[in-house]
Amino acid sequence: MSYGKRIDTLCSLLEKTHTFADIGCDHGYCTLYMLENGLCRRAIFSDISKGSLQKAQTLLARFVDEGRAIGVLGDGFYGVPKSVGEVLIAGMGGGEMISILSHPRYGFMPEKFVLQPMHDSEKLRKYLLENGGYITRDFTFEDGKYYDVIVGRKRGENEERQSYTPLETEFGRENLALKPKAFIDRTKKLLNDIEKYLLTENLQQSSREELLKRKERLEGVLSL
Repeated sequence: MSYGKRIDTLCSLLEKTHTFADIGCDHGYCTLYMLENGLCRRAIFSDISKGSLQKAQTLLARFVDEGRAIGVLGDGFYGVPKSVGEVLIAGMGGGEMISILSHPRYGFMPEKFVLQPMHDSEKLRKYLLENGGYITRDFTFEDGKYYDVIVGRKRGENEERQSYTPLETEFGRENLALKPKAFIDRTKKLLNDIEKYLLTENLQQSSREELLKRKERLEGVLSL
């Protein structure tokens, strides 16, 4: 059963694990995918919205009754043990994800993670690299709008930190190496938007200079 390209893409990136946690689960489709396909023995699905959590509990009622799925009403990793095998966080900003991962009481770097930030992907990559994360995949896909997804794991105790260039941190290493169509299309769209902004009357000089710098970086990415 398909739940749309965005959800299907996220599900395709999830791996078999003992315990799965879906943070900001919304309807609970990804948790259902994991349980129905035997990819986890136990799942935790959480949301800060009572309404969203109720929708997921209804969808996952059979697994809840069996004790294999547990719903948590709360923010971030509240109610999620650090021993969880894989974590999915999707549909919120990169800054919000950083707040969850770095929370002084509940935060931790998951053993495996799939993160789909709606914005601030660059900040999230930087945080992961500097705080014990290891990025294995990092690309853009399209489903009505453009989405970034970052897949990875907790870095090993004696494992060297990944060395990303500033461009790789900003745009994603896999995007720069493989140039997926969605990434190219989004980059062209961003360039087109900048061209329109530059035509704005009474644009402040500082804003114009910033836009021109951004335009140069985007053009450079397309020419790599």
